[in-house]
Amino acid sequence: MAETASPKARKRCAVYCRVSSDERLDQEFNSIDAQKEAGHAYIVSQRAEGWIPVADDYDDPGFSGGNTERPALKRLLADIQDGRIDIVVVYKIDRLTRSLTDFSKMVDVFERQSVSFVSVTQQFNTTTSMGRLTLNILLSFAQFEREVTGERIRDKIAAAKKKGMWMGGVPTIGYDVVNRLLVINKDEAAVVRRMFEEMLTIGSPTQIAARLSDEGVTTKAWTTQDGRVRTGTRIDKKYIHKVLRNRIYLGELSNRGTWYPGAHQPIIEQELWDKVHAVLARNSHERGVDTKIRSRNDALLRGLLYAPSGERMYPTYSRKNGRKYQYYVSKSESRFGAPGKSYERLPAAEIEAAVVAQIRTVLTSPESIASVVRHIQNNGGQVDEASTVMAMARLNDVWDQLFPVERHRVANLMIERVDLVHTDEMQGIRVRWRELGWDTLIGEFAPRGVGAELLEVEA
Repeated sequence: MAETASPKARKRCAVYCRVSSDERLDQEFNSIDAQKEAGHAYIVSQRAEGWIPVADDYDDPGFSGGNTERPALKRLLADIQDGRIDIVVVYKIDRLTRSLTDFSKMVDVFERQSVSFVSVTQQFNTTTSMGRLTLNILLSFAQFEREVTGERIRDKIAAAKKKGMWMGGVPTIGYDVVNRLLVINKDEAAVVRRMFEEMLTIGSPTQIAARLSDEGVTTKAWTTQDGRVRTGTRIDKKYIHKVLRNRIYLGELSNRGTWYPGAHQPIIEQELWDKVHAVLARNSHERGVDTKIRSRNDALLRGLLYAPSGERMYPTYSRKNGRKYQYYVSKSESRFGAPGKSYERLPAAEIEAAVVAQIRTVLTSPESIASVVRHIQNNGGQVDEASTVMAMARLNDVWDQLFPVERHRVANLMIERVDLVHTDEMQGIRVRWRELGWDTLIGEFAPRGVGAELLEVEA
C-alpha cells in the first residue's frame, strides 16, 4: 500500500515593502509594486511548503529605514505579537530596517513568536546562528551606507551654504526664496529696518511690537513648494528680539553655528547693527540688575493672581520722579505691551493688602482654625487645636516682620490661587485656599518652631 505524504502545515506569509522617497509613487508601476510582486511570487513558489499570503500587505511609501516610526511596520509587529503571521517576506533586508539596533530588537520579537524572516533576493533563515551572523553583517553595511549618505548630504548642504545658497527651511521676514537664493522683499525689508531704527529711538521691543501690531503688521507669510499658504501671526517682543539678532540681515548665512558670507543682499548696515546691539547689551545688563532686585523684593502674589478671563497676572513696576510704582499686569500686556492688555493693571499695594486682610481673617477665625485641625487630622497628622491656635496666632503676629520672599512662600503654602471677580453686580477677589501645606505651616509656627523663635526675638 502506497504511503501518502502528509500535507504541510500552513504558514501565513506577510509581505513588507518600503521606499524612502515618495517620488515617482504616482507612476503606474513603482518600486513598491515591484517589491510586492517579487514577494508574492516567492510565496507562490513555496506553496508546496504550505506558504500562503495573508489578506493584507504592509506598505510604507516615503519612510526612512533608519528608524521604526513607520505605520505599516508598527501594524506588522502588532500582528506578529497577536500570532497572525508566521513568515515575514521582504525584497531586501534594508527594506525592513537599516539600523542594526532596530533589527536586533525585531529579531527578538520574531524569535519569541516563532516567526521566520525571508529576503527574496538574499536567501537567509533567521532560525540558524549562521543565518543571523550573515544578516548582521549585511545590516552593518546597510547602516554604514545610511550614515555615509547622511554625512554626504550634510557636507553638500554645508558646501552650498558656504557658497551663500539657501538650503531650505522657513524663510525669514524681509526675504523671499527664488531659485535657492534669498531675494529682498521690499515691503518686509522696510519693516525689518524699522525694527532696528526704532530700537535706537524707542528702545523697547514690547512697544515696537505693539506699534506694529496696531498697524496690522504680522510675521512672515509665505507659500510652501507644495502650495500650502502659511499666514503671518501677531508680532511680539520675542519675535523682535529674534529679528534683531539674526545675522541674515547682514548678508550672512549660518551652518552649524558658524556664519558665512551669503549670496543675498544685506538689509542692515554693519554700523546700524553695532549700535542696536550696544543698546541690547546695555538693556540686558539693566534687566539682570532689576531681576536681582525683584528676587530680593519678591511680589506677594507672583504666580497666584488671575484676571477674570483666567489669564495670569504678572508683577511689574515703573519709575516716575524717582519713585518706584509696583503693579500686576495681564500676561498679554506683559508680552505685547499696553495695546494688547486684556485687563487693567492693578496697583500691587492695594490688591496685596486685600489678600493679606483675608489671610489675617483666616488666621484668627475660630471656624478656620477648627477646619485646619480637621484637615490635618483627617490626613494622618498629629496636631491638637490648642497648638494650632497658638501657631496661627504667632504667624499673624510676625507677618509684618517677615521678608517679602518669606511672605510669598507662606502665601503659597496657604493659597492655591486668587481670582479677580469683576461682574455687573460686584468687584473683588476670591481666594481659593490650598488644602496641602497647612501642616507644614503649623509645624513651623508651633511652639519651639522657627516662627515662635522669631516672635520671641521681636519681643
